Amino acid sequence: MVVRATAQRLRDRRRRAADRRFGVRLLGSAAVAAVAAVPFGLLLVLVEGHWQPLRRLDAGAARRLHEAALEHPAWTDTLRFLSDWVWDPFTLRTAVALLTVWLLYRRAWRLAAWSAVTAVAGGLIGLLVKIVVERARPSLADPVAHAPGFSFPSGHAMTATTSFAIFLLVLLPMVPRALRALCWCAAVVSVLGVGFTRIALGVHWFSDVVGGWLLGLAVVALTAWAFEAWRSDAGRGHADLREGLEPELTDAHPEPGPSGREHHEGSLRDRRPSPSDS
Repeated sequence: MVVRATAQRLRDRRRRAADRRFGVRLLGSAAVAAVAAVPFGLLLVLVEGHWQPLRRLDAGAARRLHEAALEHPAWTDTLRFLSDWVWDPFTLRTAVALLTVWLLYRRAWRLAAWSAVTAVAGGLIGLLVKIVVERARPSLADPVAHAPGFSFPSGHAMTATTSFAIFLLVLLPMVPRALRALCWCAAVVSVLGVGFTRIALGVHWFSDVVGGWLLGLAVVALTAWAFEAWRSDAGRGHADLREGLEPELTDAHPEPGPSGREHHEGSLRDRRPSPSDS
C-alpha cells in the first residue's frame, strides 16, 4: 500500500507539472505566433516596403477578377453568399465554439483549451497586424462588394485556415480512414475558396489573402506544437497529425470517475487513455 501510494503521488506530481508546462507553452506559442512564420514576415516586409513586383501582381489579379465579377453577376452573387454566410468568420467561429463545447462535454479538457486558444489567438493576432500595417483595401471604380477596416492580412482567409485546421485535427479520429483524404481535400478547397472569393469580390489584395493563410498556419503550427509537447510530458507519446491531435477521442465510453483515471495512470505507456484524461 505504501509503495502504491508513493507511486500515485509521483504520477500526480508529474501530471500537474505537465499541465503547468502545457499551459505555459500554449499561451506562449500564441504570443509569438505573429513573428514565428518566416514567410509571413517576409511578405509583411514586402507589403510595407511597397515592393513593385508584388504591387503589380496584386493590381493585376484584382483587375482581372473584378472584370469577371462584373461580367457574371450570378457568379458574383454566389461568391458573395459563400463569403458572407458559409465562410464568414462569424459562422466559422461559431462552429469552433460549438466544437469546443462538445469537447468539454466529452471531458477532453486540454483539447478544448487548444481549440479555444487557437481560434481566439488567431483572431486577436490578425486584428493586431491589421492595425499595425494599416493597409487600405482595393479601390475599384464599380465595386461589387464592400468591407470595413484595413486590408492586410485577410481576416476571412486567416479564420478559415485556423478553423478548418481545428476541425481536422480534432475530428479526424472520428472519421473512417478511407474518408480522411476527402476531409483534407474539403478543408483545403474551402480555405483556398475563401481566399478566391475575397479577391474576386474586390475587398482584398492577393497578398492580403496569402498573408492570412500564412499567419493562420503559424498560429495552428505553434499551438499544435504546444499540445504535442504536453502529450510527450504526460507520457502519451507522439500523435500522427494525419490522425488528429488526440486519437484517444474515439473511445466510446470515457471513465469520468477518479477510479477510472487512477486506473489509466497506472497502465502502460502504450495503452490508450480515455477522453476523461485528454
